[in-house]
Amino acid sequence: MKLITWNINSVRLRIGLVERVLKDYNPDVLCLQETKCPDEHFPLQQIQDMGYEHVHFQGMKSYNGLAIISRVPFVAKDCHDRVGRDDCRHISAGFKDFDLHNLYIPAGGDEPDPKVNDKYKHKLDFVEEMTDWFADAYTLDKPVVALGDFNIAPYEHDVWSHKQLLKVVSHTPPETERLAKMLGSLDWIDSARHFIPEEEKTYSWWSYRNRDWKKSNRGRRLDHIWVTQPLKPALKAYDAPSDVRDWEKPSDHVPVILDLDLKKAA
Repeated sequence: MKLITWNINSVRLRIGLVERVLKDYNPDVLCLQETKCPDEHFPLQQIQDMGYEHVHFQGMKSYNGLAIISRVPFVAKDCHDRVGRDDCRHISAGFKDFDLHNLYIPAGGDEPDPKVNDKYKHKLDFVEEMTDWFADAYTLDKPVVALGDFNIAPYEHDVWSHKQLLKVVSHTPPETERLAKMLGSLDWIDSARHFIPEEEKTYSWWSYRNRDWKKSNRGRRLDHIWVTQPLKPALKAYDAPSDVRDWEKPSDHVPVILDLDLKKAA
């Protein structure tokens, strides 16, 4: 099974890019974040016409929003409110072989101080709540996938300059330490670092502010796919194709792709 997670930065604006990713990479499941689309305007029929009959989505006007687009039938689906807010940041779907959670963790604003920046506090609270929730919802023997735009680059080589970004939201110690605890909640495997050594740089996001993003290459790895230990034997391949960032009117994120051979799952 091939899974893709992608912050699309408006599904209606970039429905053509969704179609291109589905055609070029042929995933079984595509998970989108930041769809920025209320449910009544979600391009459901267009997506189903692309051959993806099973679609679970939750959206709101202008902000946030998620979708799980699948060839494979759901056995369950749900929407979850986090830290007392109904802001479309967590949906889930059950498949025959595993549960999948699509997350859009808050970006956190600019000031890394929860006392003066509620957006940053919201982000930290969200990660803490997810950590406790995963530990309560599952036991370690359950096959589970968590993916999405986590808005945190956890390791030194997940950013272009560890030293320069230590005080920049997305790479601050309060964020990375909390994400490490979330990773430990179910003894998750970070699929990127399963395949790519931690001392090697790898990114999934490049700012629109960089006119020549490729030349400057000031990226961050904000998009993640995690699997629990029962799915470790199924891990087959990982990719984050940077050329997608060069498509016409692109998202500032590129798709993150994980191949699983479920026949090898524990």
